Amino acid sequence: MRHIADKVRAGERISEEEFLRLAGTSDLFQLGFLADHVRRRLHPQPLVTYVIDRNINYTDICISACKFCAFFKAPDDPAGSVLSRGELEQKIRETKELGGTQILLQGGLHPELPLEYYEDMLRFMKSLDIHVHGFSPPEVCHFAELSGLSIREVLIRLIAAGLDSIPGGGAEILSDRVRVKVAPRKCSADKWIEVMETAHNLGLRTTATMMFGHIETMAERLEHLRRIRDLQDRTSGFTAFIPWPFQPDNTALAAGARIEKETAFGYLKMLALSRIFLDNVANIQASWVTQGPKIAQLSLYFGANDFGSTMIEENVVAAAGVRFRLAEGEIRRLVRDAGFEPRQRLMDYTLV
Repeated sequence: MRHIADKVRAGERISEEEFLRLAGTSDLFQLGFLADHVRRRLHPQPLVTYVIDRNINYTDICISACKFCAFFKAPDDPAGSVLSRGELEQKIRETKELGGTQILLQGGLHPELPLEYYEDMLRFMKSLDIHVHGFSPPEVCHFAELSGLSIREVLIRLIAAGLDSIPGGGAEILSDRVRVKVAPRKCSADKWIEVMETAHNLGLRTTATMMFGHIETMAERLEHLRRIRDLQDRTSGFTAFIPWPFQPDNTALAAGARIEKETAFGYLKMLALSRIFLDNVANIQASWVTQGPKIAQLSLYFGANDFGSTMIEENVVAAAGVRFRLAEGEIRRLVRDAGFEPRQRLMDYTLV
């Protein structure tokens, strides 16, 4: 343990075996101190960034039927809907009036909307002068399957229509054993990586996420982190990593497997391990949306340097019964109270 700690403090990369030893034998405080050391080495100034944006879900109709999702509607559900252009415009204008700089655009895997629909939507959004951080890898794979085009061809068309960057959603755990059990209709781990690598090579920056705390093992969490680190070595295209725990309420997965909600202790431990292992990803986001404001403050001493988004609107986590909300002023106060200086940023971490 002393040898591993010395490597981390020296800025050296830890191995997969060393990660598992840290995960299995370190106490929370050891991990926190090491993660905080990495954070301060990468970000010596006491800044904590955040972005003002809005999560817009253009449809809740989805054929994936993931067992961890409480938001989706089946295609034949009369309660399912697709956002109108008027509703989309109103949401974007409200976001800009609040100082927002981007829209996080994601939706269900709708079985009938063609690729041209998404191109038209992007052109419309760009006419309103907003950064579109949209379409996670499962959506891109879905568009490719429906259109008969390759992932690269789909991305080229989306970029031409106005796509600015890609969110890291749909990663869950990048292990196919887990994916087959919790999201059998969603793209494989290899396909998720292919979309991201192709996007990076086309000049798009992206984020990466991990949803943990359900049926995965620590070794499978490591597999997820290794895939992210390996791709970042090849492309340097990830701007941030966001680990967040599974929210079990109202989900089929929790009902079938009797999964207990991840504790704040478990969240902080995984956050710290992520910061230590992902030595080539500059930014780690705190998940106040799932953890609440106080644990988010603690996150800033367990490796996180970013408070994420103000999330003017958020529907997916809320559908699982978690409804934390923070305005920009509250985020700034929480950051200051934790001993840091808050700074608004853009998707690429340029400071506003």
